[in-house]
Amino acid sequence: MEIILMDKVANLGSLGDIVKVKDGYARNYLIPQGMAKRATPANRIAFEEKKAELEHIAGERLVAAQARAEKLEGFALTLAQKAGVDGRLFGSVGNVNIADALNAQGFDVSKSEIRLPEGPFKMVGEYEVAIGLHTDVVANIKITVVGEQ
Repeated sequence: MEIILMDKVANLGSLGDIVKVKDGYARNYLIPQGMAKRATPANRIAFEEKKAELEHIAGERLVAAQARAEKLEGFALTLAQKAGVDGRLFGSVGNVNIADALNAQGFDVSKSEIRLPEGPFKMVGEYEVAIGLHTDVVANIKITVVGEQ
């Protein structure tokens, strides 16, 4: 199915690109999320009329994400979790725990923005975490997981 991207989509294209994707991906994800529209002649004309407005909105989102990244960059967060004597955690520290702790510190971060490519942390230690605030903006923070007695 051919679609017009209404926003930048990672590994697919940027605003205004006409791309061909699998029908299910377009119908079940991109179109309901508002990231794309079918590339019909009527939608192409409508997109050309709204293109400047959409580019302006995308630019504002990028600037807002960059401002959030400046505040977050290099931030150090300490999380206490119950752990055994060998340093293994009872449970784990995942993106929900990190998002809750950052929100308690005054940062506006959702759990879906936190990237843990190797999965949740299961040991006491220091970890580097990337937070994807926008497709082009990533902030790096340091998480220190300590064991609580």
